Amino acid sequence: MQNDNLKHHLHLHFIVLIWGFTAVLGALISLEAIPLVWFRMAMAALAVLIFMLLSGRWRRPNLKAVGQMFGLGLALALHWLTFFGAIKISNVSVTLSVMATGAFFAAFLEPLIFGRAMNWKEAALGVFAVLGLGIIFHTSTNYLGGILLALISAFLSALFSVFNGRLVKEHSATTISFFELTFGVLGISVYLWITQGFSPGFFELSTSDWIYLLILSTICTGYAFIASVNLMKWLTPFTLMLTINLEPVYGIILALLVFGDAEYMSGAFYLGAAIILATVLINAYFKSKGRRKLPK
Repeated sequence: MQNDNLKHHLHLHFIVLIWGFTAVLGALISLEAIPLVWFRMAMAALAVLIFMLLSGRWRRPNLKAVGQMFGLGLALALHWLTFFGAIKISNVSVTLSVMATGAFFAAFLEPLIFGRAMNWKEAALGVFAVLGLGIIFHTSTNYLGGILLALISAFLSALFSVFNGRLVKEHSATTISFFELTFGVLGISVYLWITQGFSPGFFELSTSDWIYLLILSTICTGYAFIASVNLMKWLTPFTLMLTINLEPVYGIILALLVFGDAEYMSGAFYLGAAIILATVLINAYFKSKGRRKLPK
């Protein structure tokens, strides 16, 4: 039993490592953000569809849920567009550090959207997160565009997560994933069609880009998503949340190993990143205590 528990924890860390590698792949792929996200979402949707059909998990949601998934699919597409756009004009370290603020966007969005009371512990931690973000702004002014795009991406990620948190109570995570990926692809396709972005050259990718995209869409998106949902059978939500918050750490370490000097930042930058990550982990700890106090 203890060995099984260790196996599940190691599996979770492996998945988070894969998610951290997503940013590295985004930097390695030579495509701009729009075609990169289009290929990622299209290939990932196909992979999830194949999994659903082979495993007998195909489910058709009702019309209301389809409408919600349509909106969330567009939000997911915009989230990834700004995420990879930030990487392209700055670097992996800056993007992942700023993305960690998404937890605090969610803390403020949920009370506003659903009319719940504000959690003042989260609000106080949010102030410290802003302090860390301010340090990153101050020490990385040459990456200002990337920081702003990463902030938009973090906000969209929080918005997406808050609404998906309700949707997943009524529909399977696999079904939600497939429809949102599909609608995201359709949204980008309409934009590319209007702007005449589809051309013979759009589909002419280098061999390395095809390989990286295949890894990104199948392993980093399809496999990691399905495996993380499956791990919920054995691990607590707190364990999952706390470990997933380590994604920026893994991603920055991987970026340093892959890109070397291009990813090295000042000591003050890492101080700001550490403050943001620390507030996220402390927030996860407070949430775990709150859950344990709830009556069973």
